[in-house]
Amino acid sequence: MNKPANSKPLSNRVQSIKPSPTLAVTAKAAELRAAGQDVIGLGAGEPDFDTPEHIRQAAIDAINAGFTRYTAVDGLPELKQAILDKFQRENQLEFVLDEILVSCGAKHSLYNLTQALLNPGDEVLIPAPYWVSYPDLVLLTEATPVILPTTIDQAFKLSAQQLEDAITAQSRLLILNSPSNPTGAIYNADELQALAAVLLRHPQVMIVCDDIYEHIRWNQHPFNNLLTVCPALKDRTLIVNGVSKAYAMTGWRIGYTAGPAYLIKAMKKIQSQSTSNPTAVAQKAAQAALNSGTDCLKPMISAFKARHRYVVDRINTLSGLRCIDAEGAFYCLIDASEAMKTHAFDDDVLFSAYLLEKAGVALVPGSAFGANNHLRLSFATSMDNLQDALDRIEQVLST
Repeated sequence: MNKPANSKPLSNRVQSIKPSPTLAVTAKAAELRAAGQDVIGLGAGEPDFDTPEHIRQAAIDAINAGFTRYTAVDGLPELKQAILDKFQRENQLEFVLDEILVSCGAKHSLYNLTQALLNPGDEVLIPAPYWVSYPDLVLLTEATPVILPTTIDQAFKLSAQQLEDAITAQSRLLILNSPSNPTGAIYNADELQALAAVLLRHPQVMIVCDDIYEHIRWNQHPFNNLLTVCPALKDRTLIVNGVSKAYAMTGWRIGYTAGPAYLIKAMKKIQSQSTSNPTAVAQKAAQAALNSGTDCLKPMISAFKARHRYVVDRINTLSGLRCIDAEGAFYCLIDASEAMKTHAFDDDVLFSAYLLEKAGVALVPGSAFGANNHLRLSFATSMDNLQDALDRIEQVLST
């Protein structure tokens, strides 16, 4: 379709990116429900639990105390201290206040980082499957996403040799997400040590560890990221985390970054000219969350573990679908290539639309995550919904 003669041109950067596919699937499911259709949405990466009561109460107390004004751009000192305490208590990592920035969600943290660090011509190494926003955040800086594919047979984890082979003189940043969205894969200490050994040989490469699903895991190993296994990388590593997933606080929009002070200062400058401070009341709620520790998370994690077991076992009984165990987060990445072939589809976007139409189940196409012929299922919903959804999918696939 031609543009109207009087239309104004848009920037190259906005034309280089696409809307979030996960948000689009969730919106489509809501639209169909509003139109009266019976749709089960398995697209959203959002816990179906309420924010714990003591966290909600902290926000209510803050409102009643009139705590509704601007704060420092980089976050309340008390919240930053709670973040420092969290790192020391849970990860045995030491930071200082100037190495912490509080932002409006972990996505905002990553936006600040890419804007502060990257230039046109820089390359960013992104293992695939990846969270949908990583490549687009890079494209907004006019840097180049370099996608490093992994497969189900390697448990969707990047090998040290793959990393070594991908690094060039232009490589500026590696993004590592563990536990992973969309696969639920977790790098163990030995795997991280192997990656760290490669990175130590390439000092031009910065690293961001996206740890947003840190607490949502059910394997028996302690949590690790690149910095916990290799402290020598501290001057090149940033950790992005937040309260959204673990504490069921997605709408509160509080994320944070820990990293080298010079880069945190640059990210703060970006934030000062975009959002300024995160919402004051939400910061007080996040402070209460972090200071309360992780005991309140146990019922949620137990539920996610049970749902994961049911979903994986059930999917592997369905015609043409295959998935492996996840170790954390609340997603399964399903290999649908055989089912697509059986039903004459060569595009996972069209196949997911088919399942939405015929089964009334909304899944996110794997191509949105750099995993063609796959589907991402979020089990951040009730067991009843999961059972109903998989019954519907089974019926469609068997016809």
